[in-house]
Amino acid sequence: MIYEFRMPLIVNQMTGATLECLYAKPGDSLKMGSKLFDLSIDLGSVFAQECPPVSFFRVVMREAAWLRKLELVPGKFSQVDEEIAIFSTTPDEDIDEPATRTIRTTVAGIVHHDGMWTGSQW
Repeated sequence: MIYEFRMPLIVNQMTGATLECLYAKPGDSLKMGSKLFDLSIDLGSVFAQECPPVSFFRVVMREAAWLRKLELVPGKFSQVDEEIAIFSTTPDEDIDEPATRTIRTTVAGIVHHDGMWTGSQW
């Protein structure tokens, strides 16, 4: 079966999120609980203030699957509902087939850490 991952709406006012770091790459077999990536959401354009409201989140697998395609690199901004990853139940399924459904994941708020893209480019 083919699954897709689209950028979820994590905060009502967000338009998208920036990839901070990757924990998986295409070809990886992921199990329930595997980390996929960390994201940041900047609401500075919505809530202008001296210190921009930036929050960090981790996306984690809630089911086992093979990561087949990933359209993200650290620092890339993705719009809400943009398709950014394709998964399959076996490593050799045809990923050109339409996705059956969205992959099951969970999102948790986290704090900034040294492995993130934000702050590393200076």
